[in-house]
Amino acid sequence: MNPASGYPQLIDVTLEELETGLESGQFTSVDLTNAYIARINEVNSTLRAVTEINPDALSLAAALDVERANGITRGPLHGVPILIKNNIATTDQMSNTAGSFALLGAKVAVDSTIASRLRAAGVVILGKSNLSQWANFRSNNSTNGWSAYGDQTFGAYYPAQDPSGSSSGSGVSSSIGLAFATLGTETSGSILSPGQVNNIVGIKPTVGLTSRTLVIPISERQDTVGPMARTVKDAAYVLQAIAGKDPQDNYTLAQPFEAPPDYVAACNFSAFRGARIGIPRNLIDGSQEPDNTVLDAFELAIAIIKKAGAIIIDNTNITTFALEEYKTGNSSTIVLEADFVTNLPGNYLSKLTSNPQNVQDLADIRNFTQTFDPEEYPDRDTAVFDEALALDFSNTSPEFWSAYQTNLEIAGPQGITGLLANYSLDALVLPTDFSAGLPALIGTPVITVPLGFYPPDTPVDRNRRGDLVVTGPNIPFGISFLGAKWSEAALIGFAYAFEQRTKVREKVKPYLVPRTELEDVVGKNGGDANASVAVSRRGVRYDGLGRKPLPVPVARVR
Repeated sequence: MNPASGYPQLIDVTLEELETGLESGQFTSVDLTNAYIARINEVNSTLRAVTEINPDALSLAAALDVERANGITRGPLHGVPILIKNNIATTDQMSNTAGSFALLGAKVAVDSTIASRLRAAGVVILGKSNLSQWANFRSNNSTNGWSAYGDQTFGAYYPAQDPSGSSSGSGVSSSIGLAFATLGTETSGSILSPGQVNNIVGIKPTVGLTSRTLVIPISERQDTVGPMARTVKDAAYVLQAIAGKDPQDNYTLAQPFEAPPDYVAACNFSAFRGARIGIPRNLIDGSQEPDNTVLDAFELAIAIIKKAGAIIIDNTNITTFALEEYKTGNSSTIVLEADFVTNLPGNYLSKLTSNPQNVQDLADIRNFTQTFDPEEYPDRDTAVFDEALALDFSNTSPEFWSAYQTNLEIAGPQGITGLLANYSLDALVLPTDFSAGLPALIGTPVITVPLGFYPPDTPVDRNRRGDLVVTGPNIPFGISFLGAKWSEAALIGFAYAFEQRTKVREKVKPYLVPRTELEDVVGKNGGDANASVAVSRRGVRYDGLGRKPLPVPVARVR
């Protein structure tokens, strides 16, 4: 809260503060939407976190204000703006591209189930956030946060910071208050990793807790949609809105409850009391860290968790076979590639009602990528596409089934679920750097919470291309809580209890923060419902609404 103005500050505002202001009439949803649009336009030319603003955002906000004035509220998110990743389809004027020009102008008949749930909850879908192209499933030599459509996203805690991926723009946008919260997607690390380096909370739900219908897929076995927010409770509010069964996504029908648990009520300061928390030490590989900063912070965190009443069970390690297979085997790659070849056309491309480039399958996507200059091929290769197409079998083949069973074994009985059962654990805890891989293989949930920051004198370490700072002064990192399928409520409790005792997020501020606040827009005339965001590449201005880029060639028909 800004004591001078009496308005909440948007970089730190919580949902409950927004609810209070909206209910009291201190500001409206239109005011809030205008403020977020202004904040995006302030920083987007530098950070490139947002690919476009919904041209309907202000009219949607105005309609929700009318509902509120008439005594109708759809829930706690009524009139609150949220950005969604640019692989979650909407039936509006926005694009859904996975960062590729191959899908520019492509349309679906209905909203994705996730977008539909947001609208039902009263959310203003503010726009689309940039991502690592094809959710980091195109190239072996590209960069986190780069897409042909959205250009290179940067983190806000150090100039040219690697934002991680693939939910790069979602992580950055949430971290500096370009929206109340954002949605990301994860196949293996794509919420958790950008969550930690952007100093926010990321919830990777159980596969099947949230629908994937009309979300551009990689793998039906691993893909999941989850919230990215600045606090655990705010992430819980968003998860509450998007969780639930969807007859069009049969994985959601495995939910063991008719309605999801109350995730907001799970935010319990005393959640650690009597909880058994395991540390699988053999998953922590210190050789992957630039120094001891993360590992030292993790040990201090364990002491905090123990003091809060948890029973720490150390060295709850996965089996030697599972560890070796996890580190050196190729079963995980086979599963993702075979699912991608099958799921991309089957679950998304075939559902398009408009497909200007006539891309029907992964081979068409690769051909477009290799022949359309803005896709930056061959500087950014198509090695992942190439490997997937070279498999020459699908996810119904015997070769696939063998790899999938290996995944289930090493992450299940010999991994995550085995540890939880054999040691009677409520959860596992790991530095976020080491938390994503095994849960991805069996679709179990993970939550990352801010743990610390690299010190101001940290040497700058860049990526292979030399254009992004991976490690450097003030760059954040996180701690993760891992659990069994459908254990989100328990994990939210642990994450909340840790967050409330440490308040890590507040200790370092980003180097770049938008200046526009609510007091700058309330009562002001303005707010063009056709507000836009633009990204400049190669001297060409791309309009964020119509998104008129370089002329797109007619696709070759295969």
